[in-house]
Amino acid sequence: MAVVITSSRGQIVIPREIRKKLHIVPGKKILVKAEENRAVLIPLPDDPVQEFCGIFKDGVSLTKALLAERKKEREREEKKTAG
Repeated sequence: MAVVITSSRGQIVIPREIRKKLHIVPGKKILVKAEENRAVLIPLPDDPVQEFCGIFKDGVSLTKALLAERKKEREREEKKTAG
């Protein structure tokens, strides 16, 4: 655990060991948020699209659900026009 001191502008230096462990390099974006009485620093992915691509692959397919609903609507419309 490291202790850092804030500058007069509220800046801190993240210790080298932590920067290495979290792959924080110059220009890296970091999310800073307050949780209860502490600050949490979360390094953001360099390519968010690539990072989150496929995270819902095990869940329900919204595309399939939408296509099924559209098919039902089309069948209802065909019954109305034919009947």
